[in-house]
Formats: sequence, C-alpha cells, structure tokens
Amino acid sequence: MSANKERPVHTVPNKNGGWDNKQGGETISHHSIKDEAVERGRQEAIKDHTEHRIHNKNGQIKQANSYGNDPHPPKG
Repeated sequence: MSANKERPVHTVPNKNGGWDNKQGGETISHHSIKDEAVERGRQEAIKDHTEHRIHNKNGQIKQANSYGNDPHPPKG
C-alpha cells in the first residue's frame, strides 16, 4: 500500500514550463506535454485508489476523476 493513498494526484502547470504531477505536496513526475502528464497522473491515481485532479493553465481544477475511496459514490 502506498504512503500516498488517500491523497489526490494533481496534474498542474509548472511555472518553468511543462506539467507536473503532484501528490501530497511532492512532485512525482514532470512532463513537457500535458496529455502525457494527464495519462501518468491517471495511472498513479488508479494505483493509489484516489482522485486525479487535472488543472488548467491558470491553476483552476478543470476535471476530477475518482478511482476509489469516493466519499460520495453515486446512488443506484
């Protein structure tokens, strides 16, 4: 079990260029292309059964996907 379980993965723009995946305040990967960063962030979130939050260039969350431990699962 990962020490980062329960901590979402954030795909965020890097101020020096490119995109980072961060978890628990630490950078876990860096990519020059956003699509590559998003895919790696998704893989990490799936591995840790947590949420993946994808930010846009201004830092706002554009999309969030849950891969387990959803505190508000859909009903039905």
